[in-house]
Amino acid sequence: MTIRERISEALKDAMKSKDADRLSTLRLITAAIRDREIARRGESGEGELDETEVLSILDRMVKQRQESARAYEEGGRLELAEKERAEIRVIEEFLPKRLTEEEVESAIDAAIAETGATGIRDMGRVMAALKAKYAGRMDFGAAGPKVKARLA
Repeated sequence: MTIRERISEALKDAMKSKDADRLSTLRLITAAIRDREIARRGESGEGELDETEVLSILDRMVKQRQESARAYEEGGRLELAEKERAEIRVIEEFLPKRLTEEEVESAIDAAIAETGATGIRDMGRVMAALKAKYAGRMDFGAAGPKVKARLA
C-alpha cells in the first residue's frame, strides 16, 4: 500500500470516528500533496507524485511544525505548541522510521564510497545519493555538515 493510499484510508477512518484534530491534519497533508501536483502539472505537464516526493512533502511539513512549536513555546503559547506537536505525530505515522546516528554515519560513508567523492566539490553528488536512497528517513539539514566535514 502506497503512502497516498494509507493517508486516504486514515482520512476515511478519521471521518468515521469523528476525530476532528486528526481529520484536519490529514486534510492538510492531502492538500499539500495536491498543491504540489498542480504546481508540477504547470511546470512539466505530468501530475502524479512518486513516493519520494510525497515523503519530502511530509518531511517538510514536520519541520515546519517543529519550528512553529518552538516559536509558540518561546512566546508562552503552550496550547498552540501542543497542537503543532499533535499534528507532527499524525504526519510521522506516514513517514518511515528515522535512521539512528550510527546508521546516518554509515549511510554517509557508503554514499561517499559509492559516488567516489574525494573533495568538497563532490558534496552535491553525495547529498543527491543520500536523498535518493533515504528520503523521509534522514534529516538532510543535519547530514549536510557531516558530509562536508568528511569531504574537507
